[in-house]
Amino acid sequence: MAEQKIEDPEREDEDYALDAALVGEILEAVEEGDAARLESLTEPLHAADIADLLEQIGPNERRDLLQIWPRGIDGEVLSEIDESIREEVIEYLPREILTEAVRELESDDVVDLIQDLEEPQQEIILEALEEGDRAAVEQSLTYPEYSAGRLMQREVVTAPEHWTVGEAIDSLRTADWLPEQFYHVVLVDPRQHPVGHATLGKILASRRDMALKDILEDSFRTFHVLQEEGDVAYAFNQYHLISAPVVDDDDRLVGVITIDDAMNVLDEEHEEDVLRLAGVGEESSISDGVRETVRQRTPWLLINLLTANLSAFVISQFSGTIQSLVALAALMPIVASMGGNAGTQSLAVAVRALATRNLTRSNAGRVVRREAMVGAINGFLFAVIMGAVGWGVYGLPLLGLVIAIAMVVNLIVAALAGTLIPLALDWFDLDPALASGTFVTTMTDVVGFFAFLGLATVILL
Repeated sequence: MAEQKIEDPEREDEDYALDAALVGEILEAVEEGDAARLESLTEPLHAADIADLLEQIGPNERRDLLQIWPRGIDGEVLSEIDESIREEVIEYLPREILTEAVRELESDDVVDLIQDLEEPQQEIILEALEEGDRAAVEQSLTYPEYSAGRLMQREVVTAPEHWTVGEAIDSLRTADWLPEQFYHVVLVDPRQHPVGHATLGKILASRRDMALKDILEDSFRTFHVLQEEGDVAYAFNQYHLISAPVVDDDDRLVGVITIDDAMNVLDEEHEEDVLRLAGVGEESSISDGVRETVRQRTPWLLINLLTANLSAFVISQFSGTIQSLVALAALMPIVASMGGNAGTQSLAVAVRALATRNLTRSNAGRVVRREAMVGAINGFLFAVIMGAVGWGVYGLPLLGLVIAIAMVVNLIVAALAGTLIPLALDWFDLDPALASGTFVTTMTDVVGFFAFLGLATVILL
């Protein structure tokens, strides 16, 4: 979050950011209906901090704040607000405030703002735009979700391919309008096909008589409007791109994607992977209500309940063995727990490597062999420890042998499952983060209990 200094003498030399004390003061001003104090407290905050504030407070407090201080919500704040409360915020804002805020945004920010809204709220936003901007946004919305067409902004700075640096600079200086932020001037041929781009830095550092085509960037590449945004974000990260043109089926320039939007995609995909691995839904947020949170989590808890019953069934098959040696009941959770943790470690590495495309079919065999070796080494290490525990604590050397063998078996299986399961899901074009955790945990529990209790039945009884 951005941190700034407030000019209030009582807060002099203190970091002015969104902390608990400041939130308390803001809520106090909201409760008192003191718009002047509210504006004074929030004015130094970055737009992202104001968005965080709206997400952290309750629905009633959020409604009261927006009614007291609607002008505090500008376009930048709107673009930062989590999608879980966007509709609520838009509903509370006066139409004129919303119109002013939306008109401040670039086309890609408007698309991002409204694509998850219900149709009535979408229409409110579209009506706030000028005719040309509305047409551009509506065109972007016709492209598939999670495509380059949705990610791009329509505002592009272009120049004919035959121009010189001086002509480009003069054009930029006399332009009636330019994007708030841009990094390249895109060169186009007479048919609006992008042929290269030059950075503003190179343009300003070059002689006026130098041709633009002589200072083009080697990293130039284009993306099709239908290309998946995940592929676009990967290319930006892989090839260190700053911006890149987007073209249609005829290779004509229709927009540009900038690095901030590409990095947002990577962040969102990483966040989705983490939430999916935890089984809480890919769009979970602290702003969600009880009903929405229950709806997201219940299916995964139900799946967990079913898999837990599978483990319980395996244990029930060895009830006689457990009754004959009660120590087994105390030790068997250790085998399953160690396997679950080892599987989660391999799973986290594999899912992340698949997301960053470092784990592919070409190196999958080497990675699987490495994980199996790691599992075996860790298995033997902890087998020695638990073997000593079984012998020393319970006075049963054979019990130590049983748990030692079970530990080796389960840690090898855990390492293999943590790598092979997400690989298999990825090969079938399924999200490896979606169900890998459930499968890995189930496998390590079942194998752990079966190996430990099965060996105990054969060796001890």
